Amino acid sequence: MAFYFVQFLTGLASAASLFLVASGLSIIFGVTRIVNFAHGAFYMLGAYVAFTLTERFSGAFGFWGGMVVAALVVAAIGVLVEMVLLRRIYHAPELFQVARDLRPDLDGRGSRGVDLGTGGSARPPRARASRARSISSARNIPSYDLFLIALSPVVLGLLWLMFQRTRWGVLVRAATQDRDMVAALGVNQKWLFTSVFALGVFLAALGGALQIPRDAVHHGLDLRIIVDVFVVVVIGGLGSIIGAFVAAVLVSELNAFGILIFPKISIILVFLVMAVVLIVRPWGLFGKAEAPARRTPGLTVNPWRPLNSGERWAAIAALIVAAALPFVSGNYALTVGSEIAIFVIFAASLHFLMSVGGLASFGHAAYFGLGAYGVAFLAKMAGLPMIVSLLLGPLLGCLGAAVFGFFAVQLSGVYFAMLTLAFAQIVWSIAFQWVAVTGGDNGILGVWPEKWAASPSHFYWLSLGIAALAVTVLRMIVFSPFGFALRATRDSPLRSEAVGINGKRIQWTAFVIAGTVAGVAGALFAYLKGSVFPDSLGISLSVDALVMVLLGGVETVSGAVVGAIVYKALNIWLVSQTDLSKLVLGGFIVLIVVAFPKGIVGMLETIRNRRRPSSPKTALVTSRIETAE
Repeated sequence: MAFYFVQFLTGLASAASLFLVASGLSIIFGVTRIVNFAHGAFYMLGAYVAFTLTERFSGAFGFWGGMVVAALVVAAIGVLVEMVLLRRIYHAPELFQVARDLRPDLDGRGSRGVDLGTGGSARPPRARASRARSISSARNIPSYDLFLIALSPVVLGLLWLMFQRTRWGVLVRAATQDRDMVAALGVNQKWLFTSVFALGVFLAALGGALQIPRDAVHHGLDLRIIVDVFVVVVIGGLGSIIGAFVAAVLVSELNAFGILIFPKISIILVFLVMAVVLIVRPWGLFGKAEAPARRTPGLTVNPWRPLNSGERWAAIAALIVAAALPFVSGNYALTVGSEIAIFVIFAASLHFLMSVGGLASFGHAAYFGLGAYGVAFLAKMAGLPMIVSLLLGPLLGCLGAAVFGFFAVQLSGVYFAMLTLAFAQIVWSIAFQWVAVTGGDNGILGVWPEKWAASPSHFYWLSLGIAALAVTVLRMIVFSPFGFALRATRDSPLRSEAVGINGKRIQWTAFVIAGTVAGVAGALFAYLKGSVFPDSLGISLSVDALVMVLLGGVETVSGAVVGAIVYKALNIWLVSQTDLSKLVLGGFIVLIVVAFPKGIVGMLETIRNRRRPSSPKTALVTSRIETAE
């Protein structure tokens, strides 16, 4: 019993930092309606700054003062980020706010920025004997853990008082309910949002600073914490501080006892709980139903259009030029070209789901990875030919999309995105732990193409041909009766239901289509690399797909194709040019997002439309769209 008691207290201590970070994220979302993916970076930055300050200053005052000062410094950085970047997207629809706020640091790119100030090495825990002594030799509970256990309810109480007993708190709660009405009453929304963002970042940084006596400080802290924070916030309910507290305790205790009680599923236990909560109670334990999502005028007034004759000829010419690459390039360029073609398929599948279906998936890599594993199982275990494996392998991605999509489309907005993330993490965890079947982190090796497709040129033509076919089929679906029904469900669910369209069934079908196409990309990727690892199911790959769509332009017809080409080509080229490739790439993406919110293709289309003479009716529609934006 003593052991279980210690384990329980350890879980409560871990819940302290988790609650601080989750409450900060929840506060920011409640007012700004932005799911801040950079929150993990602020947590990591708080830990690094606190470690540096506590090393410079000795004594108890230096230690505790260093933690508080570190949180204040990071909060100031957060204010700068909010004023320079985020103010530009507050009035955008939630779908695009979520996409545009995908900071590259989520999959480790931002870590290179920390290298510049820390030397690139991890920092050991800063615990000292005076801060980590046991209260008894029998139970060995560090006194610092007891401090963290007591801190959580204190912070919860202070936050409650702040929101319930101060004028600022009343304004924040009012903005949470209806921020447009708050603006109509004369409240300066900009500074209200800035103060809320500063508080949320301060809590995240303080949570990171408080962890330095318990854990090493390293560049993986942002990704590790942000996944747990999303789970906590979604289980508790977005915008609920009490929900964040209860969910932080629940998740921390599941992590503490899961390895003891459920060792086989310990790594996916919290995601299973998250999925069950969202299915049973879509808005979390303490959350409230979301207000109707704001619609994008660019999508409803000016929907997707077929390519005109000039654009078709340009696309055909580009395809012919791409097909001629083997005659002028070496094997390395062809391998890179094959990878770009594969990611064009992957990005196009997500673009179809997001732009046409209005569904932002944060776990799209699950179906990419399932397609890759499907090919590996058929080729290595069943010994089937490459053609058969390529035809049947993606069906595993189709099956996964059919099962997960059935539950996911019952939700909307952020909760839909979070449930897809939970399902993706469950699949990744299964692939990582089911060593007997998937090989675990050793992967499945030797998945090589057959002789007819083994040469770089032949495999490049195969990838290019399938990419062209996939994009063409998706475009045909967009302009089919099904595509119009899908867009009707996206733009006006009530009206589409009134005319007899089964919106959930239409969205589920679109989810399955997108998952199957992603599985095709994964199947080709397995043959390109000759192996399959759990990383092909991970969050990083899902973020890559989202960034590609965002970079090209969510609201455009060909944004996914251009975004995938630019992103992958730039990523591969930068790796060969500089050790700071991830930092440079991340900065470039942020620059594009801020300077050209519509993406590369959207920017080009805007320039072209402004130069083209238009009729008075078209000019009126364009003016209304620009005014709404």
